[in-house]
Amino acid sequence: MAGSTPRTSVRIKGKTYGASADKLGPIGGGRGYRRAVASGDHRVGTIDELLAALGAAKAGEVIFLDGAAEFDFTERIAIEKTVLDIPPGVTLASDRGVRGSKGALVCSDTFATRPFLRTMGDGVRVTGIRLRGPDPKARLQHHRRCVEKAGPDDHGFNHKYYYEFPISDGVHTTHDKLEVDNCEVSAFSIAGVNIVRGAGQHIHHCFIHHCQYNGLGYGVCLDKGEAHIHHNLFNFNRHSIAATGAPASGYEAHDNVEIGASLSHCFDMHGGSERGDGTNIAGDWLKVHHNTFRSKMRALAIRGVPVKGAEVHRNWFSHADTGEPTIYTQGNTAIRDNACGVKKPVIVK
Repeated sequence: MAGSTPRTSVRIKGKTYGASADKLGPIGGGRGYRRAVASGDHRVGTIDELLAALGAAKAGEVIFLDGAAEFDFTERIAIEKTVLDIPPGVTLASDRGVRGSKGALVCSDTFATRPFLRTMGDGVRVTGIRLRGPDPKARLQHHRRCVEKAGPDDHGFNHKYYYEFPISDGVHTTHDKLEVDNCEVSAFSIAGVNIVRGAGQHIHHCFIHHCQYNGLGYGVCLDKGEAHIHHNLFNFNRHSIAATGAPASGYEAHDNVEIGASLSHCFDMHGGSERGDGTNIAGDWLKVHHNTFRSKMRALAIRGVPVKGAEVHRNWFSHADTGEPTIYTQGNTAIRDNACGVKKPVIVK
């Protein structure tokens, strides 16, 4: 379970700033989530049953994982390079939050778990499970050694040495309309949810944490895609939401809560300098509103210029006692009507 949290929003002059629960249930999902799944067309309790169900399930069907079961794929991934391929239109579900259930645990301790779950077509849903990867650590010493070992042609960082250590990925998609909801996702060194391509992605009511491998470490990551990301709890990520800023990409993030611990800035959009494509494009568009940031790190960094613009409003920067939102942008960004401060929040126009 995501656990209880302090207040996530504040009312000032009749308006709400920060994150609020919605009709589907609590921020972060769990107990009280109203779209929880408690049964399915294929009910599984072992690894072999799960793999068989993934091979047999058809679009529109639900593979239900027994909420009391643990599916430890450490050996299968290390030896057989197993990937859980989810067919198009299939729902992989467990019952997180239903009658006290924590939801099935699907886990791996093999560092090279890449990816763990992979969509094989459009319309996949992953709901109500606990997906745990192999590496919750920041690996700061490893990152420092990559700097120390940089040669004259490495531009200050030895990437070859960096990638000698295996990395991991949680839910990986190159298709449209992925939905990840009511899940607890943790301990992946690349990303908990990695959107490589695709539109209509929907990540909501999840608890995503401890994806903080320095240099990578994303809760939700987008490359050439668009996503709606809302009502999630984030903690102990390097960037809870990150994007390469590729042209024609973008995301809307609202009613999310940064609980407090972050290795770097919380939400991110790269610019062309990071991609090396000769542009200064930071995605097509970006909307960041009604989120609560408790981390002491910068809330948002837009490291270029969004083509159609970025909107940042009605957030609560509860850590920012300076009276200014902690945002970096290079232009075409409308920052307005946010609240800052803890004891006596003030509106910053």
